[in-house]
Amino acid sequence: MTDKPSPGARTFAPFADDVAVQTIGGLSLENGRDAIAVHGSLDLTRDRAGLDRARALQAAVTAIVEALSGSDLPEAAEATVAEPTIVRNPFA
Repeated sequence: MTDKPSPGARTFAPFADDVAVQTIGGLSLENGRDAIAVHGSLDLTRDRAGLDRARALQAAVTAIVEALSGSDLPEAAEATVAEPTIVRNPFA
């Protein structure tokens, strides 16, 4: 498994859309317009592969920090919790 983007692959642009995901090892950064969700785990081993994963993580976090730094941010984001939708049980 490689952690380097393939030639021609799109670069992860933080907060640009609600669909992009960057995966580094077992760690996923899921893009959103209002938040970025981070899931999984990442082993940074003491070898070239670990160095590549560490650099990919550093680049992703740097891009997120730069995107946040270039914005006029509120003190805290408003919580957006959607009301649950009740659906008919198809098995009843």
